[in-house]
Amino acid sequence: MKKEFLPVRKNWQKWCEELGFTFHTDELGAYWQDGACYVFSEAEIEVFERMTLELHQMCLEAVDFVITHNRFYELGINEPFAQLCRRSWQKKEQGIYGRFDFSYDDKSPPKLLEYNADTPTSLLEAAVVQWVFLEDRFPEDDQFNRIHEALIEQLQTLPCKTLYCACARESHEDLCTTEYIHDLALQAGLDCKFIYVDDIGWDGVNFVDLQNKPIKQLFKLYPWEWMFEEEFAPYLLSEPWQVIEPSWKVLLSSKGILPILWELFPEHPNLLPSFFNPKQIQGKIVRKPCFSREGENITIEHLGLKTEGSYDDCSNWIYQQFAPLPNFYGRYPVIGSWVIGDEAAGISIREDESLITLNSSHFVPHRIDL
Repeated sequence: MKKEFLPVRKNWQKWCEELGFTFHTDELGAYWQDGACYVFSEAEIEVFERMTLELHQMCLEAVDFVITHNRFYELGINEPFAQLCRRSWQKKEQGIYGRFDFSYDDKSPPKLLEYNADTPTSLLEAAVVQWVFLEDRFPEDDQFNRIHEALIEQLQTLPCKTLYCACARESHEDLCTTEYIHDLALQAGLDCKFIYVDDIGWDGVNFVDLQNKPIKQLFKLYPWEWMFEEEFAPYLLSEPWQVIEPSWKVLLSSKGILPILWELFPEHPNLLPSFFNPKQIQGKIVRKPCFSREGENITIEHLGLKTEGSYDDCSNWIYQQFAPLPNFYGRYPVIGSWVIGDEAAGISIREDESLITLNSSHFVPHRIDL
């Protein structure tokens, strides 16, 4: 793994926007890094593919373990929503995607930092934008990236042929990502409709759209743990619809799954020692809320590094052994490895000036050096 620098194309913003990637720049500058690229060997990519498949199966075992042994509370999930997760798992409700985040320094095995299993973002830029970047700038090279095609294949397997796609109204990035899923669903042959989360109603039996038509299948870029706190949360328990991602995926999106994985697979080379009790961990510690986003409320204790956020009053925390991110010219990359269905489908890279990857991180494309 290495990082190389390239001339920045004069028209890169227009090129991104033509792909629907309109959040390429924010108030802090360019989110998309057109003048850089991470380079991997084929052997490294094979490691990520094999490791991702293995961890995916381990995570499914961990879900079954949590449900069988009633370990929901440690993951920050209380009744009656634990029962919703149980029923979802027992019915084998279908998930579509997720993203493992790894620290990797090309000297030791990649280490799992967390699993974004419910509402992973950076999807459009991973599936489409970095692929077109490769075709434009390195047409003779390859990329570990079958995300787009794999998503279409998964959407074609959904039980209902009508799909509503929803997100929060406030986030432009979430809107663009949801519109991308909407477009994929159309390509998959589904009758697809968009709706904002706050426009979804309840008629006493069904969740409904603005025309009071029942919503029987929903893709939502809106976290389950937020849904559990909403006024409409009690209606979720009647299970009036099929939701993507299904409710059992909240077990994997909770960072509480990390101590469970370590309990089930101790000393696994791709896992970091993780516990619910900080006294059980040796060495340098990272403290994380079970539920947090964009690097909020994370503490790297020995560095005195702590991020602010809205999760500081969280009652469920995990403690993970510190795994420093590699430093590439003052930037710290996190490698996201995508799971689509049961397939390891590709990687994406976000980097930050901080050891904690924040909402201010940059997206950097990759290529395989053939």
